[in-house]
Amino acid sequence: MSASAVHSLWTTAADPISKIDAPKIEYGQLSPTLIVVGAAIVGVLIEAVLPRRSRYYAQVFVSVVALVAAFAAVVALAAGGYATTKSGIAAMGAIAVDGPALFLQGTILLAGLVGLFTFAERRLDPAAHGNRVDSFAAQAAAVPGSDSEKAAVKAGFTTTEVFPLLMFAVAGMLIFPAANDLLTLFIALEVFSLPLYLMCALARRKRLMSQEAAVKYFLLGAFASAFTLFGIALLYGYAGSVSYATIAQVVDGTVPDVTPALADTMGNDALLLIGAAMIVMGLLFKVGAVPFHMWTPDVYQGAPTPLTGFMAAATKVAAFGALLRILYVVLPGLRWDWRPVLWGVAIVTMLGGAIVAITQTDIKRLLAYSSIAHAGFILAGVIAATPSGVSSVLFYLGAYSFVTIGAFAVVTLVRDAGGEATHLSKWAGLGRRSPLVAAVFAVFLLAFAGIPLTSGFAGKFAVFKAAAEGGAGPLVVVGVISSAIAAFFYIRVIVLMFFSEPNPEGPTVAVPSPLTMTAIGVGVAVTLVLGVAPQYFLDLASQAGVFVR
Repeated sequence: MSASAVHSLWTTAADPISKIDAPKIEYGQLSPTLIVVGAAIVGVLIEAVLPRRSRYYAQVFVSVVALVAAFAAVVALAAGGYATTKSGIAAMGAIAVDGPALFLQGTILLAGLVGLFTFAERRLDPAAHGNRVDSFAAQAAAVPGSDSEKAAVKAGFTTTEVFPLLMFAVAGMLIFPAANDLLTLFIALEVFSLPLYLMCALARRKRLMSQEAAVKYFLLGAFASAFTLFGIALLYGYAGSVSYATIAQVVDGTVPDVTPALADTMGNDALLLIGAAMIVMGLLFKVGAVPFHMWTPDVYQGAPTPLTGFMAAATKVAAFGALLRILYVVLPGLRWDWRPVLWGVAIVTMLGGAIVAITQTDIKRLLAYSSIAHAGFILAGVIAATPSGVSSVLFYLGAYSFVTIGAFAVVTLVRDAGGEATHLSKWAGLGRRSPLVAAVFAVFLLAFAGIPLTSGFAGKFAVFKAAAEGGAGPLVVVGVISSAIAAFFYIRVIVLMFFSEPNPEGPTVAVPSPLTMTAIGVGVAVTLVLGVAPQYFLDLASQAGVFVR
């Protein structure tokens, strides 16, 4: 081939490149996420630049300011009509700015803020060698029990890196329910999963158990991510696009211009069904629904308790948001295929979580199985496939997240010589020794059980009502039965706390700083307000319940 021919090929290939438009980014609409990412990067710089003794205060300050500012940005966007009339697709089609996205982002930011207060708590452990310490390892790289670990504890080191890690996790969670193409979804999944894997391994007490939890979570999470990615590849192969809107059009058969290649793959339903199943499977793993729940109890038990609370709340919110968007925006044309599958998953999840929880003897494992049962209840609302289904799920997620963080914050207070006393037998008679803490925990347990006048009842009622209207009556029956089974073990813990004799060498209740008090106080307040007067928030959720197409 002559040089001129090569040259002409080269110029024709190079010609379109000169016409690439600069990307149009709506910075205002993306501001909540950008603020949190910015804070995470500032946090990394603080670790590099500031001396050890001033890092903690700087990190907490930056994180709190960022979360508050990001929440203010979400509220401003919602007030500006981006949740309803002005909702649209931002960032070149990568991110949706609509009601569900903003509602869930606000919920995640508030959960992150309350979780941050429990992360920053430094009064629960006795001061080690004159230095106040928190729930996270002195030096994560030191081998448990080694001399270097003892030296780090003696020097009073603390892992302040958890604050930027928390910010990165929150940033990923903000993008996850708002993602409007499959690659953005996957990147957000990784951005919030990796910091969680890391933080799971950072408990100050029971470090080997904590590291074991992190490895289990990492391996199973990597599997789930791989399934999700494989599903994305298959859906891309089916529809020739990763954008939600285009895939939805191809599934419905309303795609405007069908190329021969697309006509070829469109007829291949196997790609669509297997791909969709794999993506939904990855999301169900994150939610902790039953065939994919095996990591939950071990990870919740081993991880540092402040992180468990944050993870149980915020990961559920983000993952259910993404699941709703996939099922309602991308795959509404497959409703008859995915509903029966999710019926099965929801039934097994509700019953499985409730029945296995009865046998648990560790408070953190009990709450883990309870969170699995709650995933089943929320799935009932997802299955409704109606606008009221979406809004009931949004309401339930908001109510559930504060109860969860509050409950795990109470768990951090009950301590003995070895750190937290999580075995149920140690909680006997807690109500006589410290009635206030036991009463607060009882409120959270009643909310989990869904007793009227708590947020749990309002949420369950909304979800079951939506499911019944959506034609899933049998599911509601199973839900009510498993709620009754679950109420048994919640009330058993309350009976244990108030009606049994305290053990003379039982645990003591640490007096926390105002930080944890705030976290628990917010939890109680939200539980009671959403239980007594839920209507305003239900209306808010129903206004926010419309996905932008």
